[in-house]
Amino acid sequence: MGVINVTPDSFSDGGLYLDREKAVERGLELAEEGSDIIDIGGESTRPGSEPIPLDEELRRVIPVISELRKRIDTLISIDTTKSKVAQAALDAGADIINDISSFQSDPNMFPLAAQKGTPIILMHIKGIPKTMQANPYYENVLVEVKSFLEERFTTAIASGIKKEKIIIDPGIGFGKRLQDNLALINNLQILEDLDRPILIGVSRKSFIGKILNTSPQERLEGTIASAVLSIVHGANILRVHDVASVKRAVLVAEAILNEDQSVGSPEESKEKKRTYVC
Repeated sequence: MGVINVTPDSFSDGGLYLDREKAVERGLELAEEGSDIIDIGGESTRPGSEPIPLDEELRRVIPVISELRKRIDTLISIDTTKSKVAQAALDAGADIINDISSFQSDPNMFPLAAQKGTPIILMHIKGIPKTMQANPYYENVLVEVKSFLEERFTTAIASGIKKEKIIIDPGIGFGKRLQDNLALINNLQILEDLDRPILIGVSRKSFIGKILNTSPQERLEGTIASAVLSIVHGANILRVHDVASVKRAVLVAEAILNEDQSVGSPEESKEKKRTYVC
C-alpha cells in the first residue's frame, strides 16, 4: 500500500503532494513501483494535528482520486474519518475505506460501507491525533489492542459488514510508546485468530527515529527492517512511502522464508507471495 498525503502538514511528506498534479503524478509512480493499493488522505493524522473542514478535505482528495481512477486500475483507498468524504471518494472510484478512528468518529461510516459492500480497514488508536501521544499508557498493550480490534470487528459484522471485507491494523504510532510499537511488531501473530488480513504502517514512523536518531526522510533502512520483521510475524499488507525499496526487500525475505527457487520467474513468485489484499 503506497501512501499519498494530500496535505500541507503530514509528518513525513507534508506539502509535497498538496498540488493535485503532483499528487496524481505520485500516484502513477506508486502504481509503477508495484503498489497493490494506493492510500490517499487529505487530513494529517500526525501527533498534535487538528481536524480540517469537510469542504477542504473534499477539495484535496476527490480530484486526485478521480484522475487516478481514469488512468490506473490499482486499488485506491480513502484515508478519512468522515462518511461524506468516504462517499464522495467511492463515487469518484475509490475501493477501500481506511478510517484511523476504526469507524467510531462518524456514525454513518459503517452503514455506508455495508450498503456499498466496501472493504474497510479497522485500526487501533488510543485517543485522537491531537492528544494521542500525550503520555499514552497500557497495562498490557498486546491484550488491549487485540481486545479493541475484536470489539470493532464484532461491531462491524453486526453493522452488516461482511467478514471477508475487513482488514485489521494495530495502529503503530497511534497512541503508542516506543516499547508498545516494538511489542506489537514482535507479536503480530496474536491477531491471526481474527482470521483477517493484518495491515501495518511502520513507514518512517517516530519509533524508528528514536532508535536511529534520524529525521523522517532518513528512516528508509529502519522502515525496511520493520517491514520485513512485520511480514515474518504475520503482516499481510504494508503501508509505506518508499514502495519500490520496501517491495524489493520483502520479495527477498519472502523467497528466503519460502525457500523459493523460482527467482526470475515472476509468475511463480507471485503465486507463492505471502502478502495479500482482499
